[in-house]
Amino acid sequence: MGRLEGKVALISGGASGMGSAHARAMVAEGAKVVLGDIADEAGKALAAELGDSAHFVHLDVTHSADWRAAVEAAVTRFGKLNVLVNNAGMVNGGPLGAFAESDWNQVLAVNLTGPFLGMSAAIDELKRSAPASIINVSSIAGLQGMAGLHGYTSSKFGLRGLTKSTALELARTGVRVNSVHPGGVRTAMTAAFPDSAATAPMGRWGLVEEVTGIVLHLASDESSYTTGAEYAVDGGESAGVVHNLGEHLD
Repeated sequence: MGRLEGKVALISGGASGMGSAHARAMVAEGAKVVLGDIADEAGKALAAELGDSAHFVHLDVTHSADWRAAVEAAVTRFGKLNVLVNNAGMVNGGPLGAFAESDWNQVLAVNLTGPFLGMSAAIDELKRSAPASIINVSSIAGLQGMAGLHGYTSSKFGLRGLTKSTALELARTGVRVNSVHPGGVRTAMTAAFPDSAATAPMGRWGLVEEVTGIVLHLASDESSYTTGAEYAVDGGESAGVVHNLGEHLD
């Protein structure tokens, strides 16, 4: 049996990138997966690739009606919902004075309001199917500031806080809530950056599979005593500076 045998998961932003990697791994571990995304063609193609264990729904995470429909699709098609992965996200940025209010509102809507709407829509079914797990994909920007990425950083810090408040609220319901904080990971979004641009102390970009491994752990019953926690998958970048000042001290 796979690590997720009998589990049903809903993944936002599941059509490509990290979301699609999570979906493939979950199906390989025995789960049924609902892929939610605004990229309809890519989502339908991935669902076809994964076969009867996957289903695609159009999901704009800023629309509560889309979330309700996605949860209903999971229950109708697979009978329940055990796992919610709030993976959909976006990034924009600009210096103070030039960063538009509309851009600020957009990144907060997708990265913070989206997960709130998802949890709100899914909570009754998650409780009904407990033990259940909510996995909020934040960022290293939810652990430390990033100059020029004011909206993105605020949204990811906010998601980190939302994870903790909901984890406390749901702790005795059988629904666990944790956050994952990737650093620089090789996806289509970072393909234009050279290997030398990696800023992690480990000296390289992360692999999508390295994030997926944490997501699988949190989705499974292996993490049954873990809630309200944050998992940095960043090659040590959030641990602190790498300058060795000690070598200059006698």
